Amino acid sequence: MQLDKVISYHKALADPTRIRLLILLAEGELNGQVLAEKLSVTPATITHHAAKLREASLINERREKNTIYFSLNRHFIQSGAQATLNLIEKNGGADPVMEPTDKQKKLQDSVLRNFFTAEGQLKQVPSQLKKKLIVLSHIAQQLEKGRQYTEKELNVFIQQFHPDFATMRREFIMHQFMFRENEVYELNPEAMWTKWETLS
Repeated sequence: MQLDKVISYHKALADPTRIRLLILLAEGELNGQVLAEKLSVTPATITHHAAKLREASLINERREKNTIYFSLNRHFIQSGAQATLNLIEKNGGADPVMEPTDKQKKLQDSVLRNFFTAEGQLKQVPSQLKKKLIVLSHIAQQLEKGRQYTEKELNVFIQQFHPDFATMRREFIMHQFMFRENEVYELNPEAMWTKWETLS
């Protein structure tokens, strides 16, 4: 599955218009009309390429009234590139495990202690990205590697920790903990997860 995800990542990048679009978004959030003007293409062309980039999780989008704004998903662009490197260097072997520093371990322990009950229930989803990723990583590590989950099965798994399974499911996909295809979910290799340890 790791190889499939890496190929999917590079397929999304294998178009000059999409690369130019990402370069423009590196400067900040832009809407489709502005992107079309800057790239001298039609808004429909932007919609087409944005859909491909969104499917590969390379960009995020938000709607404000009738206008859609796009922004880079920097974490996945970086983790996708790192996963490619890991795959090549390890020749498909096990993903390298990052050992947290003492400071990171203390933060991790503090977050897990503050956001989970003694019974393992998640009190609330942290708003701070780093803390949210620690929580997501903790839960994702309890999924079965290589198992394909139906949406219903994943919902049942998530409800062990938090009642809002729809939000948690989206977070797993958004931060590359899981891969979804045809409503079937599977755990991604850890090398592809958005790493809280790399955030400042």
